[in-house]
Amino acid sequence: MLRAIKKIFLILFLSQLFYILLVRFINPPVTITQITGIISGNGFNRTHVSLDEMSTAAKLSVIAAEDQLFPDHNGFDMKGIERALAFNKKKKGKKIRGASTISQQVAKNVFLWQGRSWFRKGLEVYFTFMIELFWSKKRILEVYLNEAEMGKGIFGIEAAARKFYKKPASKLTRTEAAMIASSLPNPVKYTVKPVSTYVSRKYPWVLRQMNNLDGDPDIMKIIR
Repeated sequence: MLRAIKKIFLILFLSQLFYILLVRFINPPVTITQITGIISGNGFNRTHVSLDEMSTAAKLSVIAAEDQLFPDHNGFDMKGIERALAFNKKKKGKKIRGASTISQQVAKNVFLWQGRSWFRKGLEVYFTFMIELFWSKKRILEVYLNEAEMGKGIFGIEAAARKFYKKPASKLTRTEAAMIASSLPNPVKYTVKPVSTYVSRKYPWVLRQMNNLDGDPDIMKIIR
């Protein structure tokens, strides 16, 4: 019995390792989040494009909005986690603040499901470590920009650009990119079109952060 269990775990480990390495070179066919959206009737609108087919503004905007230390960390923003824990402790569960990096969000979006259980969070830590180990930062950003939900049933920057602005992601302006990036905490609730109050208030801040990050050599290596 024990031998059979070990064999099952070995097969599962090798299978997920193979898939992690595969997605380093090949785009994920579909994710659990996307399947859930299809089943719930939200639809499925996604078009994969390479990082070179996205405007510099599109790439910079999500780093500015979601993870400004993306080039420097190993998948986890420890200072951000400490701030989030302090905030959540102070609020006593009334309002939860996260500290997920782009790498963590890729781990969740591609390999896992949405949720806040400790089990899922543990798996997220594992997959984050693995993609940071085997993928480049460019690949992590590329997968993020292709798989992240950016509207109801809209996945990826290309689908979002065409849906909201009738243009490819390569043509997105700084303002347009900032507005899409501003919706990312909850793109179904914080809509780009029509513009939600949250997005209208946040995107000027994202634009300022983009201006601050312009010229950062580590970020430029990734987005150009």
